Amino acid sequence: MARVNDFLTARVAAAPDSMALSDSSGARWTYADLDRASDDLAAHLTLAGVKPTDRVLLLVENCAAAVAALHAAWKIDAVIIPFNARQTDGEVDKIINHAKPAVVLMTAHVSDVAAGHAARMGAEEITGAFGSLMMATRHSDVDADLDDVAVLLYTTGTTGDPKGVMLTHSSVRFGGQASSSLRRMTPADVVYGVLPMSHVFGLVSVLVGACYTGAHVRIDARFTAQRLYEAAMDGVTIIPAVPQMHALVMQYTKEQGMERLASPTLRYVSSGGAPLDPAWKRKAEAFYELPLQNGFGMTETSSGASATDNPIGSPDVSVGPATPGTRARIDVNAPGGNGVDEGELLVSGPHLMKGYFRNEAETAKALEDGWLHTGDLGKIDDDGRIYILGRSKELIIHGGFNVYPPEVEAALNDHPQVIQSAVVGRTKDGDEEVLAFVQIAQGDDLTVDSLRAFVKERLAGYKRPKHIVLATALPAAPTGKLLKHKMIEAFGDQLP
Repeated sequence: MARVNDFLTARVAAAPDSMALSDSSGARWTYADLDRASDDLAAHLTLAGVKPTDRVLLLVENCAAAVAALHAAWKIDAVIIPFNARQTDGEVDKIINHAKPAVVLMTAHVSDVAAGHAARMGAEEITGAFGSLMMATRHSDVDADLDDVAVLLYTTGTTGDPKGVMLTHSSVRFGGQASSSLRRMTPADVVYGVLPMSHVFGLVSVLVGACYTGAHVRIDARFTAQRLYEAAMDGVTIIPAVPQMHALVMQYTKEQGMERLASPTLRYVSSGGAPLDPAWKRKAEAFYELPLQNGFGMTETSSGASATDNPIGSPDVSVGPATPGTRARIDVNAPGGNGVDEGELLVSGPHLMKGYFRNEAETAKALEDGWLHTGDLGKIDDDGRIYILGRSKELIIHGGFNVYPPEVEAALNDHPQVIQSAVVGRTKDGDEEVLAFVQIAQGDDLTVDSLRAFVKERLAGYKRPKHIVLATALPAAPTGKLLKHKMIEAFGDQLP
């Protein structure tokens, strides 16, 4: 049966000396180097007693050794669990108690927080062609549900019982191939790899897609606007990112006195995770001097389920048509639907998850007759293009009217002094208020009143924020994605 690591085997056979990875700690590996490193680490895992379907928890910040860990686990039919090392002890323990990994690996050489987890667990250093990792031995158990599962990814921000998404080898392979095809990757490409490999975007779309193609991934452990800018000016050809990353690098460049990126090599820029406002899209395309491609995907779909392939200047602000092999439809009768043409987006295809690990109830809710309930509200036009209106759980119902946060955010983000924004609802006096949290640059003179006047021309009265908070930083995940559920807590003292 085909495995994800078969992509690596094929690259070694075709071009063993071509560059596979470089990272911020100084590693520079060819595909042959990556193969040797993962063989070496697989031997360590086998010696530690790791067997097929055993879980290998990887507390990770991006580095070459972590990529070796992925392939090492796959080579011995273990299941890899990449998990952000920056999570708290309690969050890590929750995953350990649920997944019951045979071993825990930690990328302590590039991450102080991973080193802290290693010390707490009494981990020991292992070394080899992969470099250095810390390893703590645990106790695992056999689970038939994990047959053919390559990756177990725990969804961000889960509460209560953890939701571990089981992605099979075939679904991850499909996702990597789709990503490579969409971006027209070649072995000459250099892909910027700052999206965390503990997230499906960084893991499948970047790492697996590049390995399938034979491209070079330039890995950074943590995102900064300066590092992304420097990479774009130093040989990178493809930048996959979330909208917040684009917003911050645009602001950084502006602060350096430049209006354009003017990269000599960059050829493809993509954005995922949020709808695009037409004005913001034009601004980003002028900045990159390239089309900004948009897309939609989830952990549960292994990869992008839809994507655009537009020329620069296209007015299209959809997330594109369904990718080849994917089907999409709208349930107009789902909560938040209008009964006509808007409702919950459902997708189907070979990239869907197997289910949630040890959580049959949530699996049954999410998967029905081969269709995944995405939880996103959207619509599909006559040309098959999908438009995401927002998360059904984030829908704000104010005065009996539906308010979609992305629409309000787009109006706010159109202001030249706004870097990015997050809009959430708050229940008060039997209704929901619209709250906006807006990031501006240090020292900017933007006022709440002037911003209110700006959006008044762009939004109907019921969509306008009741309260606006201005800040120089907003709570964000390692991907740069804004954490909406933390906004009210973070700025509670500024809200009446």
